[in-house]
Amino acid sequence: MLTIYGIKNCDTMKKAMNWLTEHNIEFTFHDYRKDGIDSAWLSELVQKVDIDVLINKRGTTFRQLSDVQKQALNMTTAIPLLLEQPAMIKRPLLIQDELIEFGFKADRYHQLLIK
Repeated sequence: MLTIYGIKNCDTMKKAMNWLTEHNIEFTFHDYRKDGIDSAWLSELVQKVDIDVLINKRGTTFRQLSDVQKQALNMTTAIPLLLEQPAMIKRPLLIQDELIEFGFKADRYHQLLIK
């Protein structure tokens, strides 16, 4: 089953979910704020993707971090920060089996999901 992770009121999330619905692709939505995330899930994700891909550096939450926090970000320091501030995880995040895809681009979704 395809799961899309993110925050409900994010415009990019809305675009991604609309695209999936329009293409009759079944998915489950996991809202970071409503459903939460746990350290085991996040630790597993950090093992599979680069921290620079995982963190949304263009978002206001990241920009509000101190320079010291930004420079100290690594696999170890990022987990507690992301648990506290899940809005810093780049979104949308699609996960299906071994597929992990960040962001939304209609062409890329088509390439990955339309067979």
